[in-house]
Amino acid sequence: MARSGLHALAEAVLLPGFAGTSAPDWVRERIAGGLGGVVLFGRNIVDDAQVAALTAQLRGERDDVVIGIDEEGGDVTRLDAATGSTLPGPLALGAAGDLGLTAEVGTALGARLAACGVTLDLAPCADLTLTLDDPIIGVRAFGADPYAAAAHVAAYVRGMQSAGVAACAKHFPGHGASTSDSHFTLPVLPRTPQELDAVELVPFRAAIAAGVRSVMTGHLVVPQWGSEPATVNPTAILDVLRGQLGFTGAVVTDALEMGAVAGHLGNAAGLADAAVRSLRAGADALCIGGEIADADAVAAIVERIVAEVHAGTLTEERLAQAAERTRSLGVPPSGGVTAGDGVPRRDDAALGMAVARKALRTSHLPALSAEPLVVDVEVEPTIAAGPVPWGLGPHLVELLPGTRALRVTAAEPGELFELAHGREVVVTTRDAHRHPAVLALVAELLKSATAVVHVETGTSGPDLGTLGRIDTFGGSRSSLRAAAEVISGSAVSGQTRHTNPTGLADR
Repeated sequence: MARSGLHALAEAVLLPGFAGTSAPDWVRERIAGGLGGVVLFGRNIVDDAQVAALTAQLRGERDDVVIGIDEEGGDVTRLDAATGSTLPGPLALGAAGDLGLTAEVGTALGARLAACGVTLDLAPCADLTLTLDDPIIGVRAFGADPYAAAAHVAAYVRGMQSAGVAACAKHFPGHGASTSDSHFTLPVLPRTPQELDAVELVPFRAAIAAGVRSVMTGHLVVPQWGSEPATVNPTAILDVLRGQLGFTGAVVTDALEMGAVAGHLGNAAGLADAAVRSLRAGADALCIGGEIADADAVAAIVERIVAEVHAGTLTEERLAQAAERTRSLGVPPSGGVTAGDGVPRRDDAALGMAVARKALRTSHLPALSAEPLVVDVEVEPTIAAGPVPWGLGPHLVELLPGTRALRVTAAEPGELFELAHGREVVVTTRDAHRHPAVLALVAELLKSATAVVHVETGTSGPDLGTLGRIDTFGGSRSSLRAAAEVISGSAVSGQTRHTNPTGLADR
């Protein structure tokens, strides 16, 4: 049953998540009553056909429902959470250095999402990879150079939106200089507004110039803008994003239950406080679906928003404006194309391999003369990526007969060092420089093995003293397959490049 008045407006700005692979009753009822939309996560997905059926179920309640997803490709994938992404992520695209490929990936992913019934993709990251100590962005950014990254952001946005899916540049004003994760704590950026303008804001300007339909705020404090994070800070949203950068589309919040905002604003009451403060600050669509996915949380936020309007601390005009901008993300733009409208596409697997091969960077890579041992060193994935399948072992076993594959953690290496003794070893890591125990494991391998080749799938850290090195700039299936091709000698000559898009650790 459709709601009216303030309750309808309060519903219309919310994008909750939910559990399960079909829509629960409370979600369907609230969509019919005016709920802005939903955000899908890996927990909601089996395959593309199931997602299409789910979105059709949601759209059966209301045609203009916003259906969002956090699909970046590469390490952060929802559609391929069970298998690993076919399309490499942003840092690999930056390493490939081909804007045509970046646009093609954006178009391909947009067409796939459109075919699944998704209207909003919470991508791309317009962040920069600015420090090796960054715990959450890393390979999710296109690189460190603001102008090179900006060109890729713009190409990706144009490609995505050509398929009729709204893109969302995130995490404004830029998360890449932070050394803490806003999922847990409140990062304070060591940046002045002038530094941001010259560096971090460059990709956001490019996204806006490319017509990006939404921008996501990051839970990030810029001290000269005040003590509140950008999501609840009118200086960030109204003065800088809308005033200085001229953005007129929908402002989407990062998940409000994240520790940087809900925890910072008062724990138990933090979520409702964050919702009201973000609306007051100028945000439009409120994401509340990452961790909290139930009807009670949505109902409590709606009642709190309505109460604030009655109390005069939030205007009805501001709420109505936010509701209208949120609704705009549920309908493709006029002139947009869908998956069946002749969008030029090659097979996603072929496109993924083209990017992955062009992105690879190799150094002093020896020809392996014996049956090697390939060791995938697991580390805890970031909360943004989640437990997506990863590893070089299966690929190299297939391409190089006689290879033995082993999966370990630094805390539990098992029989690794015994097996490595007197043998050639390929060790695969993810951001090894951020894990002292992984660095120690590699150092121990250097003592045991006759030769060690290091395959780094995260951002490029320092040389670990291995005989050879491959940087893939991401952990997608395609990126790991491309590395296996080179190691096994099955790669086509001239496919790899020797570039470092992070600019952080030249070797």
